[in-house]
Amino acid sequence: MSTITGLTRGGVEWTPAFVTALNQNNCIGCGRCFKVCPRDVFELVDREDLDLDDDDDFDDDFDEAPGMVMNLKNVMDCIGCESCSRVCPKGCLTHEPQALAA
Repeated sequence: MSTITGLTRGGVEWTPAFVTALNQNNCIGCGRCFKVCPRDVFELVDREDLDLDDDDDFDDDFDEAPGMVMNLKNVMDCIGCESCSRVCPKGCLTHEPQALAA
């Protein structure tokens, strides 16, 4: 299967990289990705509602911290622009080119 490609307005071939994962353990819930996304891919959820694996060697009580964390809501609506990764201060998002869904 070939990956999805397109053309820029200038006629140059472009391969979008779609969001495939979000590391909620690193997410600080700043909402930057949510604000920049043109396609409603993300949603803020309460950190306490998730079963996050925050077992590390640091005693930072982060797992006790209240607040919000980002979640993937409509991953199939992603257009592969990678704007979310450009604004994420913690590098929480993973992107990859994708093949056309059958």
